[in-house]
Amino acid sequence: MNRLTPLIALLFLIACKKTSVVAWRSDGDIYNKAFDFKDENKMDSAFFYFDKAKIGFIKAKDSLGTAKCLLNMGIISTENGDYFGGQESALNAIQYFNASKKEQYPYIESNYNNLGLASHYLTNYSKAIYFYEKSLLYASNEEAKCVVKNNIANIYRGQLAYNKAIAIYEPLLKQPINKVEFARILSNLAFTKWLQKPGYNALPQLQIALKMRVNAKDLSGQNASFAHLADYYANKNPDSALRYARKMYATSKRLKSANDQIQALQKMIRLGKLDEIKPYFILYAKLDDSVQNAHTKAKNQFAVIRYETEKHKAEFLKSEAENAEKQSSIFMQWFMLAILAIGIIFTVLWFKKRNKLLKQQKDLEVKDTELKYVKKIHDRVANKVYQVMTEVENVPHLTKDDILDKLEVIYDISRDISYETIEAGTQDIFSEQLNVMLKSYASATTKVVVKDNEETIWKGVNLVCKLEIFCVLQELMTNMNKHSHAKEVEINFKRENNNIKINYKDDGVGIAKALQCKNGLTNTGTRINTINGTITFDTEIEKGLKINISFPVL
Repeated sequence: MNRLTPLIALLFLIACKKTSVVAWRSDGDIYNKAFDFKDENKMDSAFFYFDKAKIGFIKAKDSLGTAKCLLNMGIISTENGDYFGGQESALNAIQYFNASKKEQYPYIESNYNNLGLASHYLTNYSKAIYFYEKSLLYASNEEAKCVVKNNIANIYRGQLAYNKAIAIYEPLLKQPINKVEFARILSNLAFTKWLQKPGYNALPQLQIALKMRVNAKDLSGQNASFAHLADYYANKNPDSALRYARKMYATSKRLKSANDQIQALQKMIRLGKLDEIKPYFILYAKLDDSVQNAHTKAKNQFAVIRYETEKHKAEFLKSEAENAEKQSSIFMQWFMLAILAIGIIFTVLWFKKRNKLLKQQKDLEVKDTELKYVKKIHDRVANKVYQVMTEVENVPHLTKDDILDKLEVIYDISRDISYETIEAGTQDIFSEQLNVMLKSYASATTKVVVKDNEETIWKGVNLVCKLEIFCVLQELMTNMNKHSHAKEVEINFKRENNNIKINYKDDGVGIAKALQCKNGLTNTGTRINTINGTITFDTEIEKGLKINISFPVL
């Protein structure tokens, strides 16, 4: 019987169950649950749970766990007649194994051995030999190598290349292998020599192999020996051949091997008498249909599971892609926000630095102005004062009126210098300068109130008008401070139809007509006329003073 040997795969499956470290567990250990179903011969359920465990291992990025699941799925497919499915799973498993790790060699060996079996069943013998030889590269002991080499020799025997097969069998008998493997090789070698030379007496070796298998209680091996003996006696002694064929059928039933039962029935039909073979035909037809249906069902079941898996995988990858796109979008949003925040911070810092520089420049301008006026005061006022002091000391006939006149000159010089300060100011903050000047006359006994002096009032007013108004109001405040003894002063500003109105009011003693003609107040009228404005005085002694100023915006 040209029976292939999947024993090594079964041994490694058991080893996987007992020793593997499962990195991903869920719902009572799905990976081990698959083995439970396999032990119960529920291959469809075992396949399903291996596939489910594989998905978990992939998500956990456990390559070895993924590979072992695919290995088991491939073996299940091959054992159940889905040879293409078995090849697909086994080939897919290769990418997950790490050939540089020796601890994975048993799994890799088993995977290539399964690929060899599937290719052998599909009669792709060259490919089968290729995979078997790949399996040999990872064989960890002599028994494992023996199993794979036996499969290669079986292929050569099936191709009638008996010399190649014998050249493999004979050295294997000299290897330190167990009795079961020794019996397998011995039976295959004797059977192959008989096929090569029908006159060769293979019976002693075949009987020795059978006896060893019976003693070892190796039912699968006994089944193979019965097949060899049935073929050996077919022409020499048909009765003995039929007897061994029936033993093969009985053993294959105990093994629940439908394929072996079909082979045994074929031999029984060929060797039996015509009046005895009808029941064998019926059993054969029924069993063959059952096997074909089982294989078809298995293929369909495994195909559906693979389809659902691929569908789930596609959905998972799509979900992953959508999540990645969403994460990328969120990242871009945060990135743009970060850029915006950095831009805002940079702008704020830039403005702060700019304002600081502008302030420093302004402070320097103020200091320069102060130095200029200090020098001017020193040159024009201090020298004049020193001159007057000298005259007072050195001119005996100097009268009081002469001194007052000289002091009046000094006062006029000082006032003119103060008038010049407005010219050095910044036009854009005229209202602020005006407020500062007016409120500088406030004291513990005099309250100064300025109303509605906003910068918008002075929009469009030229520099000449501003200078004249500043000097006029400064003169009024000076006279108030010197003569009126007011407790409260109020100055109101108003703009109507391109006319600016300024109302001055205090609660002082008022001013006499004679005082209005003094230098300062006389100059106010002149200044107002210069800007085409009007100024009116409304005063009574001891009843305060009201002054109304109006001028057009030029």
